[in-house]
Amino acid sequence: MGNVFGRKSRPSRITEQDKAVLQLKQQRDKLKQYQKRITLQQEKERLLARQLLKDGRKEKALLLLKKRRYQDKLLDKTENQISNLEHMVQDIEFIQIEMKVIEGLKVGNDCLKSMHEVMSIEDVERIMDETQEAIEYQRQIDEMLAGSLTQEDDDAVLAELEAITQGEDVTLPDVPTEPLPEVQDAAKPKPERKQAKNKLDREMLTA
Repeated sequence: MGNVFGRKSRPSRITEQDKAVLQLKQQRDKLKQYQKRITLQQEKERLLARQLLKDGRKEKALLLLKKRRYQDKLLDKTENQISNLEHMVQDIEFIQIEMKVIEGLKVGNDCLKSMHEVMSIEDVERIMDETQEAIEYQRQIDEMLAGSLTQEDDDAVLAELEAITQGEDVTLPDVPTEPLPEVQDAAKPKPERKQAKNKLDREMLTA
């Protein structure tokens, strides 16, 4: 219970301008209702005046027509008042929009000022210089890599890149774990063949 009664009421978002616009619109609506009621009454009295003329009561009919004429003037005044109220409502609403625009511009200017205070021109120049240095450093690295890699290296890199873009891993052959067989020197003659060849040469010489 203490929290309920001790709770602070929130500030109302309805401004004095909103209240004024609401009152003007209410007055305009009342005048329109009055205008509609007088118009319907005039139509009835016009029919009644026609009936009075048929009945020979000309003076009574003339009195109703004079009343209708007076009501026409009232309707004209009412129409002017409605028009003035609508113009006033439009002016207030337009001023409200202008005030919101000005308020937004003020907030924007304050934000720009705070940003300028946080980052000065010197900071911007320093960041730009550091960015340019980083770009130059990366360019040098690219040139070094481009000069050290062979065409075979470039092809391998492109193949790996294509495999990555396709969502596949590059499969490399497994390194053999078993020892490789010894390679015999085929060009080296065996001792037996060498002795037979020498014997054949000697026989040819003695013949």
